[in-house]
Amino acid sequence: AFLLIFAYKKGYNSFSAGETRCNAAFIVFFIAAGMYLSWKGFVMQPDGRIVLVKQANAAIFDDEAEEDIAQPLDSKIALSLPKGPALGSAEAPLTLYEFSSFGCTHCSDFHLGTLPKLEADYIKSGKLKVIFVNFPLDRKSMQGAMISRCIPAANYYDYVKTVFKNQREWGFSTRSEQILADYAAHNGISKAKALECLKDDAAATDIIEVRQQAIDRLKIQGTPSFLLVSPGSREVIKGVPGYASLKALLDKKLPKTAQN
Repeated sequence: AFLLIFAYKKGYNSFSAGETRCNAAFIVFFIAAGMYLSWKGFVMQPDGRIVLVKQANAAIFDDEAEEDIAQPLDSKIALSLPKGPALGSAEAPLTLYEFSSFGCTHCSDFHLGTLPKLEADYIKSGKLKVIFVNFPLDRKSMQGAMISRCIPAANYYDYVKTVFKNQREWGFSTRSEQILADYAAHNGISKAKALECLKDDAAATDIIEVRQQAIDRLKIQGTPSFLLVSPGSREVIKGVPGYASLKALLDKKLPKTAQN
């Protein structure tokens, strides 16, 4: 779309007034189309092809479904568990790794709807800790992920919540970097520092490597997805389980000494 706009601008002065109005409408159309395609995860390749690079969001489970929401991970699979600030006690017997992309609507639903229930039922009582793992599916989500790497641990989950809560504001904006940096400025670092974090190639490489490991070893292809680590087991959840199903799984995996 932007190549077409550029081509249009190169010959702009040769149009009549009527043609100018007509083609101005075309400009608006192509800008809107380009923003929509970018939001959906399409990018234009150097040869002009438009390719979908964003994977589809993972499915939401029916809370009444009989299917098992978790799949055991083969014990032979070597896995370097992602590191990052934890929401909950470091001594919690259960750890839930949440693989999410900031632009993913299902991820936002989980973080704003399900996570507060987990906090009330499991996290505050020391039964569970949650570790947010960046799994960016698009450029703007990558920006949010890179800035998150610079947020102090004490402010980390407030920043994550703010980004999810205001998903449409930055997601549809052409100023996403500035808006995300503004969120960071309310969560422990300056806006200038946040913008500087967007230039950290080492952080970007690390984020991509963690994502690739999740794809290769956990077979994660969409977000949100989860890795539940409990004493003696590791299980993958692909999609957003209903809360009753998730609660039943957590209760099943809790050691008897932590069930009260």
